[in-house]
Amino acid sequence: MCEAIGQFGAGFELPTMFDLRGRFLVEEYGCSVMTDAWSDKKRRSIINVCTNCAEGTNFVTSKEVSDVSHTSEVIFELVDKAIEDIGEDDVVQVVTDNAFNNMGAKKLLKEKRPHIYWTSCATHTINLMLQGICNLPRFKKVVDQAKAFTIFVYNHTRTLECMRSFTDGKEIVRPGVTRFASVGV
Repeated sequence: MCEAIGQFGAGFELPTMFDLRGRFLVEEYGCSVMTDAWSDKKRRSIINVCTNCAEGTNFVTSKEVSDVSHTSEVIFELVDKAIEDIGEDDVVQVVTDNAFNNMGAKKLLKEKRPHIYWTSCATHTINLMLQGICNLPRFKKVVDQAKAFTIFVYNHTRTLECMRSFTDGKEIVRPGVTRFASVGV
């Protein structure tokens, strides 16, 4: 690489870190398809399928599936349609959480498109690992005490005000809802 840069000569502009880990990588290796199922405030069940391609994350489809079960077949059909729309040759992997129905869809995709990888969402995998660790007897008591402490502090305004004054306004880290496949991949 250094020799090639030297042959180019003075004035060669190095690519940015964004170019190297983003645009160039995606252009070289292709597109990822990500799925995520969730319920909205009206309790409608939604499945999103989006992509991460050279142009950035591009929304592909969102389908309300309140009237059908989130079976492996339903998820496979949505993912397969997204792959068709994008172009099979441009898709490298599908990323989902580790739910049973997604693993069934993985098996169906492997039969139809064996060259496309199915990857478990790293965020979801780490979240499951941490949940498992928190349930180990060695850590469970401490985690339960930390939860109780957090609830106590946030339910008592004077205690909360005192804590914030001693921590320069910093908050206690509180667990929240985590979005998996469609975020942070």
